[in-house]
Amino acid sequence: MVDCSPIARRLLLGRLGSGVFGTFLLPAALHQAMAETRATKTAGRSLRLPPPPLVMLDPGHGGKDPGAIGVSGTYEKQVSLATATELKRQLMAGGHYRVELTRGRDVFIPLEERVAKAQAHGATLFVSMHADALHDSAVRGASVYTLSSTASDAQTAALAKSENSADRFGGPGVRGVPPDVARILASLVRQETRQGSNQMARDLVQSLDQDLPMLPNPDRHAGFVVLKSADIPSVLVEMGFMSNPRDEALLRQPTHRVLVARAMKRAVDAYFAGAGHLVAAG
Repeated sequence: MVDCSPIARRLLLGRLGSGVFGTFLLPAALHQAMAETRATKTAGRSLRLPPPPLVMLDPGHGGKDPGAIGVSGTYEKQVSLATATELKRQLMAGGHYRVELTRGRDVFIPLEERVAKAQAHGATLFVSMHADALHDSAVRGASVYTLSSTASDAQTAALAKSENSADRFGGPGVRGVPPDVARILASLVRQETRQGSNQMARDLVQSLDQDLPMLPNPDRHAGFVVLKSADIPSVLVEMGFMSNPRDEALLRQPTHRVLVARAMKRAVDAYFAGAGHLVAAG
């Protein structure tokens, strides 16, 4: 007896009935029924939606690289991981995104590997999260940075130099970016990637400004190594400065980190909504 799918059997019974005539026509009818079954399956596959966009969150520093150390002893690596973990939770809760972390625990990862991980996973957006330190302890507030071959100001240049030096913890096997490469980083970034990075920076500044103190002119740029991917819109967020007692005290509090993550989630929602994705702000 010929075995066929339920759809094919229904078609055969409806069109052929029983008896010798039906048996004689079985192969042709079965062929047509199975063809219609394949067409139905193909149509079903064509209706499948693409996977949600992948957001790669990059908690700065980690392991033997503590990052900035606050005035009361708080490590930047702890603050960045705790806030990134909270942001991942909020982004995943709505079901609109896939979210990965470059590190999910206290380990050291070279800057180049953070970028490579985002590329290997096919990330749609890369957000590096930090809480650095400055020589002037009076400076406080959040700020957002995008890639450029030159820094927007001396303060940002100092921040980029500090962040890029993280690879000194990697030993001789980790190489930094040569000066000649750094000078042409901006030209390597595709136009659409640069536009995406700038748009995400604007969305972040607008959203963070609703809930947090901000640096003057908070939308800044410099040659951050971790932002050098040529095919993924990338931004670096300074959530505050560990060198400022008020910023450090806030970033130590889980409730404040939830507030920071909520503001960043609003920016992610705005970015993807503006990019034409169906994302409902939560």
